[in-house]
Amino acid sequence: MMEKLPLAEYLRHYKFLAINSKEIIEKQVDSYRQQHSYAGTIIGFTVLFIPFFLNSLDGSNQVLQFISILPIVMFIGSILLMLSIFRGRPLDQALSVTKYKELLTKTYKEVLLYEINANKVSYLKNNAATLKANKRYMQGVGLTTVAILISIVLLLVSMFIAIEKKPTKVQVVSAAKK
Repeated sequence: MMEKLPLAEYLRHYKFLAINSKEIIEKQVDSYRQQHSYAGTIIGFTVLFIPFFLNSLDGSNQVLQFISILPIVMFIGSILLMLSIFRGRPLDQALSVTKYKELLTKTYKEVLLYEINANKVSYLKNNAATLKANKRYMQGVGLTTVAILISIVLLLVSMFIAIEKKPTKVQVVSAAKK
């Protein structure tokens, strides 16, 4: 059997839900901002790594230089994916200040219900944007990781080929000097 709760008890429930839903929106927005920060870091790393990689392969075997096109294309793809994250629209942060005047005429219960609904709508709107950005971010991280691994293998192969090419120098020392 359901017992009838007093209005104050309902208001406590509404207030709890309003606060909880607002915290969820804040976490969602913070996570989105953090992802932007990580994407910027990956872009910076990649932009610095590409010249290092190309310079390290300078003068190496032409086949290795040709194969190095693959990680470069992957790095560029990763950068483009990370940049696309920045093009996304800003996330909705629920209750708008423009609604304050309208809400002044409402009861406390109506204000709480309005805030809960606004937070729910914002979360659902933001969810599509965050899922899309997360997918691009994960693809970019994957491309960057594979490109780095291929680059390291190419650099190691290049070093081993260079070691094999260098002739061994022998210095002859005569024992006749006295």
